[in-house]
Amino acid sequence: MNLCPIGVFDSGLGGLTAVKRLIELLPNEDIVYLGDTGRVPYGSRSRETIIRYARQDAAFLISHGIKAMIVACNTVSSAALDLIAPGAGVPTFGVVEPPSERAAALTKNGRVGVIGTAATVRSGAYERAIARINPAIEVISAACPLFVPLAESGRTDAEDAAVIAIARDYLEPIIASGADTLILGCTHYPLLRDAISSVLGEGVALVDSGATTADYVAVRLREMGLLNGSDTPGERRYFVTDIIDGFETQASRFLEADVSGSVRQITLE
Repeated sequence: MNLCPIGVFDSGLGGLTAVKRLIELLPNEDIVYLGDTGRVPYGSRSRETIIRYARQDAAFLISHGIKAMIVACNTVSSAALDLIAPGAGVPTFGVVEPPSERAAALTKNGRVGVIGTAATVRSGAYERAIARINPAIEVISAACPLFVPLAESGRTDAEDAAVIAIARDYLEPIIASGADTLILGCTHYPLLRDAISSVLGEGVALVDSGATTADYVAVRLREMGLLNGSDTPGERRYFVTDIIDGFETQASRFLEADVSGSVRQITLE
């Protein structure tokens, strides 16, 4: 039994896609979530800046006595996971390997699309991960820089003409490639899932990087004996680096639970 919380961080509210799945799988676990909303998005930053932000995020979570950490940011997982994990002192999981394994297993025609931030696409992390699993799979990547601000602002409706126009433009190379599987390579992107699906059509399987990683982490924590074994519902605490109001509203809607009173604004150093 381990009563310490699971820590999760992202650049904004996108990492809640992983938190939502964790709550479904491990309802009795305590979770500490950090959304660096004051500096979102990370995907347009330099690698040096991403590393600095990631170290601050990780240090904050570690200060809360976590037993495991999910880096629920594809940009950080792609650019800095190897620098954070060794010094964390707890099992640390990124959001690249689990969805890569899922996509490699799902594809029938050997063509997998990946959409992510500019930094994630530039890193080539998904190409390398999938090549390790099956070198014969072709990976087609496309950067979708406006998807994060759309998700953060609540512009996610598949009936929103502007959202659909942006999605069509970004997804054109994925459609042209004939990929039958698409990795949502940013934890914000599942918030736009309906819009993405409407553009791609039902024949393309979508892999949610945050939820898929939560599935993987739940199994690993059980194998490592790190689950708390409690019968009482876990406590969830949320921290942000900008104003609380917008985050509370969107998080409550997405998690389908009122998070009012559970969110605190903090400063990272």
